[in-house]
Amino acid sequence: MSTLNPKYITFDCYGTLIYFQMGPTARRVFEDRISAEDMDQFVKDFAAYRLDEVLGDWKPYDQVVCNAVKRTCQRWGIEYRDDEGMIFYNAVPTWGAHPDVPDALARLATKFKLVGLTNAMDEQIPHNIEKLGAPFHAVYTAEQVQAYKPHLKGFEYMLDKLGCGPEDVLHVSSSLRYDLMSAHDMGIKNKVFVNRGHEPSTPFYEYHEVSDLAGLADLLGV
Repeated sequence: MSTLNPKYITFDCYGTLIYFQMGPTARRVFEDRISAEDMDQFVKDFAAYRLDEVLGDWKPYDQVVCNAVKRTCQRWGIEYRDDEGMIFYNAVPTWGAHPDVPDALARLATKFKLVGLTNAMDEQIPHNIEKLGAPFHAVYTAEQVQAYKPHLKGFEYMLDKLGCGPEDVLHVSSSLRYDLMSAHDMGIKNKVFVNRGHEPSTPFYEYHEVSDLAGLADLLGV
């Protein structure tokens, strides 16, 4: 039986719970302009520009995505077509859960209050949460916070809204750069890294590591 007994399990949503399909979408959109042998690097560059775009002052996520697409195209010297970035923005609410998520979330919801902390707009995330099939106590968005992770402001906002301290939550993410490094800096001791292959494991940040969400439910003894 696990010794972890948080008041809340707080989740990153896109990538951790939701199958975040920015990469596959980019492969489809740009297959006529980027060769097959170059596509992996193109997708990596697109991911890097999305991160860079959220590090400054808050702006709506459609601007984040469109700017990242334009900058990636500029870097590769290829045409950016009008409104192409909106293909990505409009696709986000249609994405559903990783296959391992619904059953594991249902198990977790029998014992714990589930909370989302997401780099989403208010109009996007309800469609994704509905596809998870489990009750959420609360979901906090970057639009509400007026800042994107990895900024600490989102974690501050979430703890304030929940009326609790860092010791009361277990934060779960498949990303160190967006979530777990910031959670570490916020003094959140209880963290779980869902290793979906996005980023390498970095034990310095002191988390439990699981390969899927069923591993989280097992870790917590539910």
